[in-house]
Amino acid sequence: MTQNIKLKGEILLHQSGQRLDQALAEIFPTYSRARLKTWVTRGYVQVNQHIVTKARTKVLAEQTIEIDAWIEEVVTHQPEPMSLNIVYEDEHLLVINKPQGLVVHPGAGNQQGTLLNALLHHAPELENIPRAGIVHRLDKDTTGLMVVAKTLAAQTSLTNALQARQITREYEAVVIGSLTSGGHVNQPLGRHPSKRTHMAIVPQGKEAITHYRIAEKFRAHTRLRLRLETGRTHQIRVHMAHLNHPLVGDQTYGRPRPIKDATAELSQFLLQFKRQALHAALLSLTHPVTEEIMTWQAPIPEDMQSLTMLLRLDTQAYQG
Repeated sequence: MTQNIKLKGEILLHQSGQRLDQALAEIFPTYSRARLKTWVTRGYVQVNQHIVTKARTKVLAEQTIEIDAWIEEVVTHQPEPMSLNIVYEDEHLLVINKPQGLVVHPGAGNQQGTLLNALLHHAPELENIPRAGIVHRLDKDTTGLMVVAKTLAAQTSLTNALQARQITREYEAVVIGSLTSGGHVNQPLGRHPSKRTHMAIVPQGKEAITHYRIAEKFRAHTRLRLRLETGRTHQIRVHMAHLNHPLVGDQTYGRPRPIKDATAELSQFLLQFKRQALHAALLSLTHPVTEEIMTWQAPIPEDMQSLTMLLRLDTQAYQG
């Protein structure tokens, strides 16, 4: 299904000399800068009745802008009745606490049973929003807080805030090995050169910055609190593996390490812990309409609580 979008506007005095895509983002704030830039490159935008295809073109005051664009929806996803742990909801956005094992967006092998399918059932109006309002993702086996926009304007606002690093996302994680202090990792991420489904640190990758601090030390593990400055795919998992401290249970970027003299209970639990020990614990943002600063926290899931308890007991036993 395709939708035709026709827009008109004028370059204001203070916008004279700006890039075309920058000026368009101010004139038509309902649409993301990325989408407007795509419309420019596809020849959908006219300046003074002349098609302009370069987003960096400088504009002048009083020039007229006309957009005649098409939005294509290639796939229609089906709503499915599924239980959602909704932490907050109003007419503009909702915040959910995602459980382990839930895929966020349909893809190869996962066309049904995803968060997107559940959102379409919970709020049918999301059918008219790209990605059903999903602003950012969590990996299938990562638990915790996610924000979803319920209007196009809210999605644009939240996406822009995310890109401007104005949304705070903090995570709890348990990593293998003992760290002595907190710090940060600033290493670019991109697709792995040979493993298509993996991410890796690559020189030509996108900027990726992760801050971390020690929350609790164990004998051979560390519980961390992490904050994302950027939000690349698998960012925390790849960055911690880069430090040689992969997340407990990470089947992609880590592997189990034997613990000398560990209790049988802890050893067995670690063998059976088959998901990355990562939880999106805190989300803070400025509401796209009310401009109120809002913060939510999600309790640590039971499997990570059990992991932490066993690691404490192991540390106490070893010290005693």
